[in-house]
Amino acid sequence: MYQASSDRYQAMKYNRTGKSGLLLPAMSLGLWQNFGEDKPYAAAKEIILKSFDRGITHFDLANNYGNPAGSAEETMGRVLREELSSYRDEIILTTKAGYDMWPGPYGDGGSKKYLVASLDQSLKRLGVDYVDIYYHHRPDPDTPQEETAEALAGIVKSGKALYIGLSNYGPEELKSMAGHLKAAGVRCLIHQHRYSMLERQEKRLLPVLEEEEMGSAAFCPLAQGLLTDKYLNGIPEDSRAKSSSPFLQTDSITDDYLKKARALNEIARERGQSLAQMALAYALYDGRLTTVLLGASRFSQIEENLGALKNLEFSPEEIERIERVLAGRAEEDGK
Repeated sequence: MYQASSDRYQAMKYNRTGKSGLLLPAMSLGLWQNFGEDKPYAAAKEIILKSFDRGITHFDLANNYGNPAGSAEETMGRVLREELSSYRDEIILTTKAGYDMWPGPYGDGGSKKYLVASLDQSLKRLGVDYVDIYYHHRPDPDTPQEETAEALAGIVKSGKALYIGLSNYGPEELKSMAGHLKAAGVRCLIHQHRYSMLERQEKRLLPVLEEEEMGSAAFCPLAQGLLTDKYLNGIPEDSRAKSSSPFLQTDSITDDYLKKARALNEIARERGQSLAQMALAYALYDGRLTTVLLGASRFSQIEENLGALKNLEFSPEEIERIERVLAGRAEEDGK
């Protein structure tokens, strides 16, 4: 039986989630890819357990994660059952519902029928009585926000989720739904959205997040690998860009991208970090993001990413250089 590392909380940084009592690790494990039935269980288990040993207490899932859909929750449920059962109170489990999950008119969206049924299925796959955070995965323009909010509030009141989160909402939708949730008797704890140095949505969302006192979680903080050194000197045959993945294609590796990535890599090198470490540090340095969600196919990637926590500080000069690169003005610095 697995025995967790006794020093697992020493190096991790924990951030308060909005105006709540809940702390989340600055880096969390996302089980979007590489944790489904089509991947080796032993590799998935190793990533989960070694991440927990390094202070990653937050495991982010959704009903449709894994191949086939739902199998990532089954993998996490097996690890919980066989290895982590005695640590449930030290773990934050999150799942989501909103995208297409099963056939027919009740298998996606934001209706009470779908949200309640999906969570019941997720709890069964995970083998737990409750999740810590239940997200509505996307806005549903065909369902009144009042219905979605009332369904989510009812789920909290039933004890099947402790907190409610929203994901992929725009600023106006987020503010409106936050109001409906409060009217239904719960607060939106956190919003999850895409963020990286190359795609900074928090600038649009920040006023709402601050006004509503929500936390924020960022997925794809390394832009599907574009903010690593993987593509700086060509496209490796075993890379995601060369695969059949719909999320990153070879046409993403443009001259403009390479120019920015190489300039950013030089700044990272001067800081004593890899490009990935600097990208994660940049996401976290000013406190706007509560946590960044890391994906991995092997634990060594997580280990490298955790190295970013050793240096989350940036000088004003470094920030200015980075902003110039991202704005496409790096050549003005002679780089």
